[in-house]
Amino acid sequence: MFTLSLENPLVMLYARLIGWTLLGYILGKLLPKSFTTYLGKALLFVGVPISIVSFLRQADLSGWIVIAPATAWVAILVGAGLAWIWIDLGLSDERFSKLSKGITAREKAIENRSASDPASDTALEYKSSWSGATQGSFLLAMTLGNTAFMGYPVSLALVGPQYFAWSLFYDLIGSTIAAYSVGIALASRFGSVSGGQKKPNPFVSMAKTPALWSLPIGVGMRFIPLPTVISAGMNTIAWTTVTLSLVMIGMQLSQLKTLRNVKTALTCLSIKMLLTPLVVGTGLMFFGVTGEPRMAMVLQMAMPPAFSTLVIAQAYNLDRDLTVTTLAFGVVLLLFTIPIWLWLFS
Repeated sequence: MFTLSLENPLVMLYARLIGWTLLGYILGKLLPKSFTTYLGKALLFVGVPISIVSFLRQADLSGWIVIAPATAWVAILVGAGLAWIWIDLGLSDERFSKLSKGITAREKAIENRSASDPASDTALEYKSSWSGATQGSFLLAMTLGNTAFMGYPVSLALVGPQYFAWSLFYDLIGSTIAAYSVGIALASRFGSVSGGQKKPNPFVSMAKTPALWSLPIGVGMRFIPLPTVISAGMNTIAWTTVTLSLVMIGMQLSQLKTLRNVKTALTCLSIKMLLTPLVVGTGLMFFGVTGEPRMAMVLQMAMPPAFSTLVIAQAYNLDRDLTVTTLAFGVVLLLFTIPIWLWLFS
């Protein structure tokens, strides 16, 4: 049982998650939209790299830490597989409905159609709720989890800096690389680029990600003694970045407009944030991964979809409404799922 006191790490986490995100939401309504862009770039190119180096100096890299990125890829494949099964069931149900009642309805409509209405044939065409764009957004949400800006604060609060490396390796070698490989591949398969725009090169995008460069730098700097002032300054920047990350998430939430396809979004989040962590987290036990390392990875698996899914959805003309809805509901759902993982896996 959990005791609800101010010293409880879960209570402190919720106070920070709700408080700083709410502040960001208010600021997002008051400040120009460009401010969110500037804050995001400052965190991406300055705050996050320094945080990675600082936390890696405190992290424990012993043990089979290579399991972390391997787990990330397994979770992505399991989630995508479950999602594809659900999509296939939905398409099969639509095809069955079309065969059972669509033929009769079309015959009646053709008989009653007026000769002066040439557009009536178009109105009778069958429209699927699982369009290519919707399938792309559904699968994309399974691939890109918010394992950095939201996963880092949650992991640091509940698991601690000592095991932060497990979350870090899960994010950088798992989620980040998957975003620029599997994520872009899915978007290209189910979407399209408007006008004469060029599709982004995934290798160039990865090369421009400072966090990936910070990983080897942070590992190398573990063996370099630094003056106390510099070490303390880096630590301050690191924890400030964690706070500003939550503020930025609130600002991004304030800019979301339309919430539609709620039923599809909740199905997507159930697979992403509940079923996949439960299946893969339980499977880790059979490989001897338990305790804090497993908790760190389960929390990363259970993160809501990343805001970069919206960027990719817009760039490739995927289902933007579904993407926005999964982002908004995912952040709220996280507040209810964290106690479940603590109860099952801590």
